[in-house]
Amino acid sequence: MADVVAKERKILVAIDEGEESAYALSWCLKNIVLENSKDTLVLLYAKPPRAVYTALDGTGYLFSSDIMATMDRYSNEVAECVIEKAKKLCRELNDVKVDMRIEHGDPRDVICQMAEKLGVDMVVMGSHGYGAIKRAFLGSVSNHCAQIVKCPVLIVKTPKSAAVNK
Repeated sequence: MADVVAKERKILVAIDEGEESAYALSWCLKNIVLENSKDTLVLLYAKPPRAVYTALDGTGYLFSSDIMATMDRYSNEVAECVIEKAKKLCRELNDVKVDMRIEHGDPRDVICQMAEKLGVDMVVMGSHGYGAIKRAFLGSVSNHCAQIVKCPVLIVKTPKSAAVNK
């Protein structure tokens, strides 16, 4: 029997500020990523676009440039916090390359586009577990990606005992 050489896999894990994505990353590290496997883990944070609010009469922006700059700073701080939290979870991996990516746009589009662009072997993401009504209004990022992405998409549900109240 010939020696089987393990393929070096590229696994994209979608992360955000929610506990669900932290759980999905932890689950992936315990169950999918193999130590000494030469896998590449791509941690992707999709930074949502800033909402643009205009004045009611259409003459200009409701927020001053100072307020917009503060909102941008806050958005950057959230992104850095998410990345730092993910890095901490990945610290004990041996021989697994970890790439951090922050991309701008709707998470649905960003995750699908990056999976395609990077040619990943698998996408791992958490599920917020919204009910039917919330999902109808907010849409399901995981459901959208499962329909669009060409590689396998693993949606990790947070156990009810660990879930945050919704």
